[in-house]
Amino acid sequence: MRRAEVRYNNLRAGVLVESDEGEYLFSYDKEYVRSYPDLFISFQLPVSIHTYRSKRLFPFFDGLIPEGWLLNIAAESWKINKNDRMGLLLACCQNAIGAVSIHPIESDY
Repeated sequence: MRRAEVRYNNLRAGVLVESDEGEYLFSYDKEYVRSYPDLFISFQLPVSIHTYRSKRLFPFFDGLIPEGWLLNIAAESWKINKNDRMGLLLACCQNAIGAVSIHPIESDY
């Protein structure tokens, strides 16, 4: 299982998880829901207390991953398969352009 903290303008907005079964889950942080109910990170992911689930990486997060020659450089530099979308997201998107950034959460074990 791989986990990432999702930040919106450097505020902890939620957590993105890739389960061992390959399912993706995104949930907003409870404090974020309470304090910023209108600051959604994507139209497809409005602020909610419910967990979003998908068999594929949510399109919004996939869109943060570099493309083209920049993807080639990232994949080669970090030795990540281009099809490992969560791995690329964790490696490349801590300083993404825009309000949303992705930060790895180290495993508890």
